Amino acid sequence: MTDITTTIHDIYRARTHVYQHLRPTPLFHYQGLSELVGGRVFLKHENHQPVGAFKVRGGLNLVAGLSKEQKLGGLFTASTGNHGQSIAFAARAHGVKATIAVPEGANPGKVAAMRGLGAEVVFHGPDFDTARLWITEVAEKQGGTFVGPTDEPLIHGVGTYGLEIMEELPDVDVIIVPVGAGSGVCGTAIAAKSINPAVQIIGVQSAQAPTQQQSWLQGRPVEAEMTTIAEGLATRISFANTQAIMRKYLDDFVLVPDAAIEEAVRLLLIHSHNLVEEAGAASLAAAIALAGKMRDKNIVLVVSGGNIAIDRLSKIVAAGNR
Repeated sequence: MTDITTTIHDIYRARTHVYQHLRPTPLFHYQGLSELVGGRVFLKHENHQPVGAFKVRGGLNLVAGLSKEQKLGGLFTASTGNHGQSIAFAARAHGVKATIAVPEGANPGKVAAMRGLGAEVVFHGPDFDTARLWITEVAEKQGGTFVGPTDEPLIHGVGTYGLEIMEELPDVDVIIVPVGAGSGVCGTAIAAKSINPAVQIIGVQSAQAPTQQQSWLQGRPVEAEMTTIAEGLATRISFANTQAIMRKYLDDFVLVPDAAIEEAVRLLLIHSHNLVEEAGAASLAAAIALAGKMRDKNIVLVVSGGNIAIDRLSKIVAAGNR
């Protein structure tokens, strides 16, 4: 069984590194969304980060803790986009070279953003996990540092938005978090539950990429078919450390179909006037699916990212207008 070493104290310490470069993100209430769900809905706007996603917090904390030798050797990682932008942003802030492997067909906007931040981006394989295994070998051969998607410093960094939620809305009842590899929901859960154990933490994943949810339910690694359009949720394998944290802290873990996620993107545009990528909209899709259980509760939906491809957005908006 994997030991859980991350505590709220790690998250508090990460604030120093995160807030040297970032400000807390907004937590706004939306009446239209509240009427859809039946409770009082707040959005935690991680889509307002400078790279458009929550993961930048983790990257900044991780790179700040590297040794001089590790920084000289450079960073290597794999990403569908947002994690890569996080590492690229943090690497640039600390003068470190970053090499990022992305799957063929990766979101072109995210690829351009990573390159714009100074990272070398290399396409490899059909999906995230294939790219991740390949770049791990490259890092070893070149003497660099491989950054995995669930490394502990990443969890500590992203957990800082969980602290922000608890400080701004201490009477929150439910926090719903999209789950890819799991760093976001784990950091949030540790922060929130350590302050108020009664807070309900719900993870959400696409029904077309259910590996993490199935592994959580069965208590063992499960590899399921992955066909989701939500690249931030598109993981084929589970990760031991985030699974251990999720099993300890999560109250529920739900699946929502891609069609519901796409509708949530459209609803967020209508009711909050925010561009939200598919993964970031999964929290609203889950809240709508659980509406019968959300009555009269204070609900925070984590909008994990806003980096939606323009062609995907066009299709979603057009479909909603038919």
